[in-house]
Amino acid sequence: MKQSGIGKGSKQVMSFSAIGVMNALVDIGALNLLMLFFPTDDRIQLIVYNTIAYTLAITNSYFWNAKLTFPSKAIHDRKQVLLFLAQAIIALGISNLVFYGALLIFEWITFPRYIERNISKGLAMLLSSASSFFMMKHLVFPRTKQKQNSN
Repeated sequence: MKQSGIGKGSKQVMSFSAIGVMNALVDIGALNLLMLFFPTDDRIQLIVYNTIAYTLAITNSYFWNAKLTFPSKAIHDRKQVLLFLAQAIIALGISNLVFYGALLIFEWITFPRYIERNISKGLAMLLSSASSFFMMKHLVFPRTKQKQNSN
C-alpha cells in the first residue's frame, strides 16, 4: 500500500526528531566534556569546542538519517555526500553564529557560566537543526520518483 505524503512527512519529522535527540546528547555531551576537561573563558576556544561537538553530532546525524529518515533517498554518491557536507558547513556556521551571539548577550545578563553556555548551545542547536532538516529534505535527499513497492 502506498503511504500518503502527509504520513510519510510525519514519519520523517518523527524520525529526524528522535535522531535529533540522540545528536543533541552527542553535541551537548561533547561540548560539556571539553569545557570540563579544558576550562576556558575564551569565546574563540568555546567556538572551537562547539565546532568539535557539532562535527561529532553531524557525523552521527548523517549515519542515522541516511539509514532511518531518508533510507530510500540515501544513495551515498559523491554528489549526495558533497551536498551533505555543504549543508553541514552551513548549519555549522549558523550554530557558531548563534552560539557566539548568545555568549555576547550573556555578557549583559548574569547566570552561572555553565548555564549561559548550555543555553547558548541549546539555541544554536535549535536553529541549526531546523535549517539542517530543510536542507537535507530538499537538497541532500530530495524527493524523487520512487518505484512502487510490492509490499
